[in-house]
Formats: sequence, C-alpha cells, structure tokens
Amino acid sequence: MDRPTFLKSVLNWLRAGYPNGVPQGDYIPLVALLRRQLSEEEVHDVAITLINEARPPAEQISKIDAGVAITKVTEELPAESDVARVRTVLEGAGWPFDDHPLGPPTTTDE
Repeated sequence: MDRPTFLKSVLNWLRAGYPNGVPQGDYIPLVALLRRQLSEEEVHDVAITLINEARPPAEQISKIDAGVAITKVTEELPAESDVARVRTVLEGAGWPFDDHPLGPPTTTDE
C-alpha cells in the first residue's frame, strides 16, 4: 500500500471512530496504535545487517545492537515487538542473542 493510500485509510478510520473529533485524552493511545512497525522484509534486512556486522565466529548480537539497527530503519525508538521479531530471525539462523548486554542490574546495600 502506498503512503497516500495508507494515510487516507488511517484518516477514514479516525473519522469513523471519532466523528466529532478526537478527545484530548485519546491522543496518546492513538499515537501508540499508529506507531510504525517493521515489515517482514525490514526485519530480515535488519537481521542480515547485524549478521554482516558481527565478528566471526557467531559473535553475540545484543538487544542494543538490534535496537540501533531498527532505529536506523524507522527513525524512532524500537518497539519491543520489533526487537523480538529480529531476535527470532537471528536465532533461527543460529546467531546467539544477548537480551542483557549490560548485565543484570546491580544493587548496593549501604
């Protein structure tokens, strides 16, 4: 679907759901619903990019690396669902994925 057609369908959807305009308290939930999601092709492209940038043999790819690569595509902070989709593709290709590259949070008792 091209961008003008997509935008027209979004506007029609909004007008049908809110014939008298969008109430102020509904703006944030609507923006969350309209947030960009990676297409299947983009998920695979991100995974391939991460694999190509990883050092052999099968260097772990971190959640941070995946988030940065996704941000380059969407120009937004990555959604957890997109990171999970990229992770699934990477693991399916045999690449280890590090969910906690910075390690578990540490606490200090004083």
